[in-house]
Amino acid sequence: MAYPERLLSPGEVVHLEFRPHWQRIIVPTSITLAVIAAAVAVLVLLEDTARWISLAILAVVWLVAALPRYLDWWFTRYVVTNERLSVRAGVLARRGKEIPLEVINDVAFKQSVLERMVRSGDLLIESAGEQGQSRFTDVPRPEETQSQIYQLREKRTVALEGGGTGGAAGQLEALARLHKDGVLSDEEFEAKKEKLLDEI
Repeated sequence: MAYPERLLSPGEVVHLEFRPHWQRIIVPTSITLAVIAAAVAVLVLLEDTARWISLAILAVVWLVAALPRYLDWWFTRYVVTNERLSVRAGVLARRGKEIPLEVINDVAFKQSVLERMVRSGDLLIESAGEQGQSRFTDVPRPEETQSQIYQLREKRTVALEGGGTGGAAGQLEALARLHKDGVLSDEEFEAKKEKLLDEI
């Protein structure tokens, strides 16, 4: 399910789009398997009214304990464009949050040992103004996502400052920020700086 184009501004392009990591549906999947096993046992061991009452109870348990979690996972979308980070969630009652890239000050990620094994984690985004800190949980490949957000933020900043139209000073500042933020290694920074200086 692609991000609706009607929600994009002119010139805005989607770079990343994903649901929360599949680990979020481990619990509802376990509940579903347990309900199925119990339903099979009911069909084998019980008869008549007791069977149907038991199956109805199991259906209610699944509808209450598992289905809402599946729906929440399915309808939660993380979207990163060349202008903003957007999160949309909810089935009937919708909720959302948008953070313009140019106001993002810092992007940190956190992973437990288990999350590293399954390539999941949390992103903590600190932004200027009233946005403050925002935590996004169960993000797939958080380290790669952090890096891409940094790169898109720098491109956005350069574009807004006019550096994207050939301003050497703006491009040098953008390179310095990328180096400082750890996106570029020392060698990559020096190579790109030399190349840019040669072109001036």
